[in-house]
Amino acid sequence: MADDRPVPLDEYPVHQVPLSMKHVATGDRNAYDRCIFHVFDHQGRALLILGLGVYPNLGVIDAYATLRTGDVLHAVRASDALGDDRMRLAVGPLRIEVEEPLRRLRLTCDDSLSYDLAWTADFPALWEPHHVQRRGDRLTLEGRRFVQAGSAEGVIRAGGEEFRVTAAQWTGTRDRSWGVRPVPGEDGGRLAQDHATEGFHWIWSPVRFEDRFLMVIIQEDADGYRSLNDATVVHPGHRDRQLGWPQAEITYRSGTRHPERAAIHLGDPRKPLELEAEILTSSPLAVGAGYPPADDWQHGTWRGPGWTDSRTYDLSDPSAYPLAAYGVTDHAARFRLDGQVGYGIFEHGSFGRHDPSGFTGFDSVAP
Repeated sequence: MADDRPVPLDEYPVHQVPLSMKHVATGDRNAYDRCIFHVFDHQGRALLILGLGVYPNLGVIDAYATLRTGDVLHAVRASDALGDDRMRLAVGPLRIEVEEPLRRLRLTCDDSLSYDLAWTADFPALWEPHHVQRRGDRLTLEGRRFVQAGSAEGVIRAGGEEFRVTAAQWTGTRDRSWGVRPVPGEDGGRLAQDHATEGFHWIWSPVRFEDRFLMVIIQEDADGYRSLNDATVVHPGHRDRQLGWPQAEITYRSGTRHPERAAIHLGDPRKPLELEAEILTSSPLAVGAGYPPADDWQHGTWRGPGWTDSRTYDLSDPSAYPLAAYGVTDHAARFRLDGQVGYGIFEHGSFGRHDPSGFTGFDSVAP
């Protein structure tokens, strides 16, 4: 019997390269295709983050969900062998169902952390800038992403608490990305040694207002050189509007790089705008969610068939998770812009040197 037969998606005229839909066009082990969702209330009581990813050249599919309530983080993670049916977005107790593409999805989990949510887009999906990173001459990351803002309805349960999720009091954002992105398992050899990162500064902020959706992205190197930049507003019925070169002023908690609030200056020449962010609650992606440099599980790593893990983390003592300071944290936030109040995610990571912020190295923090 042949080892490589057509898969169901090969029935449809959706191919981009002369390969089965079972295969990606690159042989890079780091090929990936995944998503992330944020669902949170407007008072900062709860922040749910969940996602699912496939790694075709590693033969892995995995998913995770974390819920922060107070100082407790509930987490469920699952991993399995990747099958042929790429339209089945399920691993262990975690499932994503696309009921109407780019419009309505159902998110479910049945474990110690459980939820059943209808996620509905309120605005059209927006392409993010093409994201490329190199280490020396080697391509290490090339991703294509779209982002979307909407609302969610349903129920979330964990630790004896139940949250009724309503469209009026909760916001949902999501991001879909695919391409090549580093997966644990390789050290990078000489190029990694010769091109060690001095510093990394990142802001990724989708914000939902009643009548518009705003997306801001900033990525800078140690000296402030900007390698990724975007500020775009989506206003239904109007052409998407670019808001220039965003400049962020972040107020950090003393002795940390944990943001408490921020002001992002948007360079619309017709009418300069200032986006104000007030942090409501935070969830470090290196704790529970499997993003680097997590030390208990990371995306794409093989744990054997049918692996599932559930646990809780006590976030009351940040020093208990020292690696979190070298990863990205997602902050649910209240935003103000042009007299309107909105809600969204202020995703931020700043580690190593960053001259514009006054950080001199990996041990440098706000005064």
